[in-house]
Amino acid sequence: MARIRYLQSRLLGLILVVVAAIGVSLPAAPQAAAASLTQVTNFGTNPTNLQMYVYVPNSVKANPPILLALHGCQGSGPYLYSSTDFGSLADQNGFIVIYPSSNPAGSCWDVSSDQALRRGGGSDPVGLMSMITYTEQHYGGNLNAVYVTGESSGGMMTNVMLADYPDVFKAGAAFMGVPYHCFYTGTVRGWNGPCAGGQVSMTPQQWGDLVRNNADPGYTGPRPRVQLWHGTADTTLNYNNLGEETKQWTNVLGVGQTPSSSDTPVANWNRARYANGSGSTQVETYSIVGAGHQLPIQGTQMAAYAIHFMGLDGTGTTTATTGALHAVGAGKCLDDPNSTATLGTQQQIYSCNGQANQTWTHNSSNELTITVGGSTLCLDANAKGTTNGTKAIVWSCNGQANQQWNVNSNGTITGVQSGLCLDVTGGSTANGALVDLWSCNGGSNQQWILG
Repeated sequence: MARIRYLQSRLLGLILVVVAAIGVSLPAAPQAAAASLTQVTNFGTNPTNLQMYVYVPNSVKANPPILLALHGCQGSGPYLYSSTDFGSLADQNGFIVIYPSSNPAGSCWDVSSDQALRRGGGSDPVGLMSMITYTEQHYGGNLNAVYVTGESSGGMMTNVMLADYPDVFKAGAAFMGVPYHCFYTGTVRGWNGPCAGGQVSMTPQQWGDLVRNNADPGYTGPRPRVQLWHGTADTTLNYNNLGEETKQWTNVLGVGQTPSSSDTPVANWNRARYANGSGSTQVETYSIVGAGHQLPIQGTQMAAYAIHFMGLDGTGTTTATTGALHAVGAGKCLDDPNSTATLGTQQQIYSCNGQANQTWTHNSSNELTITVGGSTLCLDANAKGTTNGTKAIVWSCNGQANQQWNVNSNGTITGVQSGLCLDVTGGSTANGALVDLWSCNGGSNQQWILG
């Protein structure tokens, strides 16, 4: 309903403009040159005179997702485009990226005024929302697949946009930010030294109440999932802010303060996940050991991990899917033999029976889990194998890439680490036939249906 309220207000504004200027046609959307950044003017209500740049890849999807990417202080939209990997990831995955520039040029975003911290209150967030609406209307962007990311001041604004417009965004990734409302001064583009220095600490409930009571009061719908990044050696925006952001969003999203899982996916990256009762990760945090105020670092996997969390690479999931995993060629189900919880047990196919040892969940962490004997285990590529014949086993869930699986639209299930397909050995259709990993070949023994 809140999204409808926003669109209704935008439509009313459009009608008034037309009434005031009968006969003046709307400007056509600028045509983006091949894989180039294009400036858009006259994109709608823009109280702070922001600049809009849009990147539409050659391989753009039909009804493409939209990513709003926000620069830091002293930056610009074109700078963020050239200094991060989001544009190249858009080339690979077919989504549109909006790269706004603040005004005055090089200024921080307004995350400190009453106007900015309230839905439709004015200042920068209203102009940013106009850019999203314009992209939906003129570039065919998908209003049900809108995401936001940003670094530094842009990370702060990411949190503000997620709070102000929870019905608009499906997920966001904030690099080196601070909690929503932490930077409040009551002035436009004010600087809040205690917040920047990591000296502002509240309870999860207090942080959550600021979002619920101030940003969009009365909103009771679903909230966007949140990913948070910070370097432990950040001297510009203190690392303590990561803990405060985590308290805020775990409270808002209704998950506990204790991580559901934690791991180190890359050296010096400490990741924690906070899942709901269905196993869907609602908040994900990355603590980068020794990193200063420099995230996301170009040429690393940071931006790729962010778009994967948001689902922009076509493989991430926002909700868990649970059911039997049917082996199409055999007409059987993926089965944990004798419901064993023994780590290292190779999985098999067996006649479908609806029992717990054939009930799999594909969650937002891209894991395939099964609960047997009171233990939840993950489907695992044995010993992190990446060669044909690697056994598909069950193991304690640890968040590693060899326990992450893409359930693809073509019916295959591929290992994130290996790229190999989940395969019934030898194309067998017999009960007890073992399951391993093999080069994808289009065979029916590599076709699966979940649910």
